[in-house]
This record gives sequence, C-alpha cells and structure tokens, in this order.
Amino acid sequence: MNTHKIAIVQVEPVFNNLDASIEKAITLIQEAAQTEAKLVVFGETWFCGYPAWIDCGTETAFWNHAPIKEIWAQMYENGLEVDSTAFQALQNVAKEQSITLVFGANEVIRQGKGSGTLYNSAFIISDGGEILVHHRKLMPTYTEKLIHGLGDGHGLRAVDTPIGRVGTLICWEHWMPLTRQAMHDEAEGIHFGLWPKVKEMNQVASHQYAFEGRCIVVAVGQILRKSSIPSSIKLNEEARQSDSEFLLNGGSCVYLPDGKCLLAPQYDIEEILYVDLPDVQQFRGELMNLAVSGHYQRPDVFNLEVNKKRVF
Repeated sequence: MNTHKIAIVQVEPVFNNLDASIEKAITLIQEAAQTEAKLVVFGETWFCGYPAWIDCGTETAFWNHAPIKEIWAQMYENGLEVDSTAFQALQNVAKEQSITLVFGANEVIRQGKGSGTLYNSAFIISDGGEILVHHRKLMPTYTEKLIHGLGDGHGLRAVDTPIGRVGTLICWEHWMPLTRQAMHDEAEGIHFGLWPKVKEMNQVASHQYAFEGRCIVVAVGQILRKSSIPSSIKLNEEARQSDSEFLLNGGSCVYLPDGKCLLAPQYDIEEILYVDLPDVQQFRGELMNLAVSGHYQRPDVFNLEVNKKRVF
C-alpha cells in the first residue's frame, strides 16, 4: 500500500519575531526533509504565533488601550508579506529540499491597497518554491475581528502535489457550510485544517469534514506558552490559575475518509509529528455512500457560486 510521509510541526514559533521564526522554521523543514517527509505543515498564524491573548486577556476589547495597540503593532511589524525576503526564504527552502509547505501566517500588506491590515492567511508552497494557494480567512472568528481583516474567496481551491490533491482552511471556516462545500467541490484528497489548538469541538469539525468530504483531514494544533505573552497583557483568572505552562497545547490529529482516526490528538507535546498518510485512492469506494459534490449534491435544486476574485 502506498503511503505519503508528512511532518506536522507542533513546535512553538518565536512569538512576534519574524526573523527568528523564519530561521526556526527553516531548521524544522530541513530536519523533516532528512526523514524523507514530502510535506511539512505549520498551524494557524504560525508566523509569528497565534494571538491567544485575544481569548485569555482581560482588556482585549478596551478602546484605545495602549498595551493592546502595542502588541498588535508588534504583530504588524512581524507580519509576513508576500514577495518579502522572509517569504522568499520559505520558497527557497521548499525548492532546495524538494518539499511542499503548508503554513499559516499573520499576513501584512505594507503598501498600496489593503495596506495597514493584518490578514489571517494560509499558504501552500510547491516543492519547486511556487505559491500554489494563498488563502485569507474569510471571516475572522469572534475577537479575531479586532485584529484581522476580512479575506476573500481567491484561496478556496485545491491543488495537485506529489502526495495528492490538497487544500486548506483556517479554524472556524470548518464550521461554515458553504465554505466547506466550496472546498469539497475542489475534490480534495487531503485537507489541512489549521487551528490554534485542536480542542474537542475542533476535533468534531475535523472528523466531520473528513467523513463529509471523503478526504483525509490533517488537523494541526499549535504550542504557545503563557511565558511567551508580554507581561503588559493581563491574563484572565483561568489562564493565571492553570497548572499548565501552555495557552495552546497542540492536539494535532488525523482523520480518514471512512471516519476512522489515524492519529489521535497529541496534547502537551512539542515536537515534529510524523505521519504516513495512506493513498486516498483506497477510499474511493466511500463515494458510493456519500458524494457531496456528485450524486448527493442535487444541482437541479442547489446552485453554489463562489466569487474567487482577489480583493487586495
């Protein structure tokens, strides 16, 4: 049976430090390539750390609050910009190591239309260093609306890679029915779900996505320590009183098209997780039971149109 080895990076970035995070990522990618992994995936906004302070800070939504403006400004200054030296470094290592990359980033546009805004973005880079997918999260989730702008439909696409046809969504996009359907219509074989951490309900969403889309789902969680959050941010009582050193404790897992779990959620583990994914072809028979883009879709009743125009 053919398998495809992938590497799930469940390792903490250097919070709000782009240069150090790029350097760390390159080392991790090179390490994964040594094991003959064909794809490396990093979680939601891994560059440079998910802003977990929006969920556990007590003053996040205070208007014109200096500590919050300061940490957002740090995010902006350390945002990842397409065509930048930092981005090109990731493209170069993908090409040098002949490895496909999937990663999340706090993306910034510094000039022209769209500038001054942070986007919660996901990228797929080919093993030749080409940008295959550039997706901006359609709707920032809850308090994320304070720090991220609205995305567009341009990145709602799946692409062919050496391990199969892959696509990606970010966090609560997995709860948006029309977004899921748009991706199912792209005929994903392997789907990468990028999360801050894969808690119980995020497992449910990932498990459902695999069964509904008849694809392999790799749910990617992150590591973030309380000590990484600046002392100027006041954490809530739950975070302060917790015995855990983590605000985000991973939970990466893998589900198969028949609903079975290939990798159980991995919590409180900071390492590269290696998984041998089966060839999705062996699950083709599952489409007989359910094909949401085929004979179960009823195009005579429903018509989904997706605007894939890039806004900025």
